[in-house]
Amino acid sequence: MIKKLVLILIFAVTISAQYSQISIKPGAFSRMGFGARGIGMGDAVSAVTKGNLVSYYNPALSAFQEMNSAQVGYSFLSLDRSLNFLSFTRKFEFGKEKETDKPRATAGVSAGVINSGVSEIDGRDSQGQPTGDLSTSENQFFLGLSNRFSEKFAIGIAAKFYYYKLYENITSTSIGFDIGAIYKFSNNLTASFVIRDIKSKYEWDTSDLFGTDGRNTEDIFPVIKVFGISYMFDDPNLIVALEFEKSNAETNYLKIGAEYNIFKDLYLRAGLNNWDIQNSEIPVRPSAGFSYFHNFESFILGVDYAFRIEPYSSSDQHIIGINFNF
Repeated sequence: MIKKLVLILIFAVTISAQYSQISIKPGAFSRMGFGARGIGMGDAVSAVTKGNLVSYYNPALSAFQEMNSAQVGYSFLSLDRSLNFLSFTRKFEFGKEKETDKPRATAGVSAGVINSGVSEIDGRDSQGQPTGDLSTSENQFFLGLSNRFSEKFAIGIAAKFYYYKLYENITSTSIGFDIGAIYKFSNNLTASFVIRDIKSKYEWDTSDLFGTDGRNTEDIFPVIKVFGISYMFDDPNLIVALEFEKSNAETNYLKIGAEYNIFKDLYLRAGLNNWDIQNSEIPVRPSAGFSYFHNFESFILGVDYAFRIEPYSSSDQHIIGINFNF
């Protein structure tokens, strides 16, 4: 009787809870963030124009890149999942800054890859007999271009190619787009606006696997709109950022992040992701991390780390990365 009452209580709580519709939408791996810096700041970096930049968060960012940058990252996740990052950002200099008379980056390009998947899936036939381990792989390849039309305003666009290998001959590809803008009110205050995953979708054809029982289906990615703002203090050397993210999957998230340059080559970060302002039952995802850089004669090498709490998982996320700036 006690067990039945517990099961009834769990069922009642489950059906009364309001869960986010975005959790059942395709492309979830591409919404988990990019690299240790972004994840460590709660993914609230679409308006942050200092440091290593990547068009994943805002296609307009690469025009503000101070040095050419290459980044690679690896994530430690539970449940045999993988999440890996690779990006390259290059600036193009035309003209000079009025205040410092230094070359000014007025255009930029950013390219990268996000790779995710699940391995060691126990395969079984219709009789329950083992058929060997299975795995899935989901990937995003992006290329972003941006241009600064003035010292304060920049616009960028990114094309994203998705490739999903679900099972044997069941695969899907898609092309989508991001559009972003940045406006600098001053050297300290910056605002951003981004629209993500325009036209992104998966199209599936299972006729090769199921024959005449196969079907053609379409999974449309949620379109996400992001409004961001960041403020860079002069003393202390601190960046704080805030984002509001709204999607057509009925989500309204707040994201908060901060980065503190505690001394010359060491940066500390903290963030809060997925704070749903309409549904308090959805858990937030706190994060923290750091970066350390060493300046060699012709390049700068950096090491990144981020930690993020992951609800509904047996362990939390650990992300490590390496930066190469030249």
